[in-house]
Amino acid sequence: MKAIILAGGSGTRLAPITTAMTKQILPVYDKPMIFYPLSLLMLAELRDILIISTPRDLPMLEALLGDGSDLGIRLSYAPQAKPEGIAQALIIAEPFLQGSPACLILGDNIFYGASLDGTLAEAARLTRGAQVFAYRVSDPERYGVVEFDAEGRVTAIEEKPQRPKSSYAVTGLYFYDAEAPALARRLRPSPRGELEITDLNRAYLGHGQLRVTVLPRGTAWLDTGTPDALLAAAQFVQTVEARQGLKIACIEEIAYCKRFIDAAQLSRIIAAKYPRNDYGAYLEGVLKEQD
Repeated sequence: MKAIILAGGSGTRLAPITTAMTKQILPVYDKPMIFYPLSLLMLAELRDILIISTPRDLPMLEALLGDGSDLGIRLSYAPQAKPEGIAQALIIAEPFLQGSPACLILGDNIFYGASLDGTLAEAARLTRGAQVFAYRVSDPERYGVVEFDAEGRVTAIEEKPQRPKSSYAVTGLYFYDAEAPALARRLRPSPRGELEITDLNRAYLGHGQLRVTVLPRGTAWLDTGTPDALLAAAQFVQTVEARQGLKIACIEEIAYCKRFIDAAQLSRIIAAKYPRNDYGAYLEGVLKEQD
């Protein structure tokens, strides 16, 4: 399975912060926003990743992350000329996917929880159909909402309903089989002119091929698309890291612990990028613990 990070959009809800830079480089406490979705893919051991963003913002992201070789992964880049919907990412990624199943994650989503590794590893084995994740929220009218029957089976997905029939929102993490780009091409733009990911999920649901996994209580899903949400996410990360002494979404640590890179490679990263700061000191501690 290959993976896609959709880091596009104009970031209008975060303006003027995003007037001259992509929101995916904005800090969420001590790391750029894009580290969080990237780390999730790495935890799922997905190492061939395409980053999609605007023509303006791609050079910034590539300057930040490079080709991924220092992390033992492969990063590619592709432009999304106009923000014409999340499902469009699968069409853009079709040459990259080359018939492979895909994991698609939004570049402004943060996930955190002890059970995520196993859940993601299982989802990454998908070869047929689609799997999405639902999360209980207090404001479901802002999201695509999953409706369940009395036996817990999914009966419908509705985009931003005025009267939600459940409190479970579909998160920005999706797993699809190799048919997803072709199905996305058949979608019609919504009234707002976008290829809606909800419509793609409905297509899989209509074929009886959509699995919805409810993220358990104790898992955190954070959207960083507004100033308040960005601040709340930073406060959440700061609180957890200060309490535990462990970092969330430290991509170099994940690469090392997953054995994508060895101790010598991690030492070179520290010397080249973080020789005299707290982030580098944390990575030095990771090396010492693993000795």
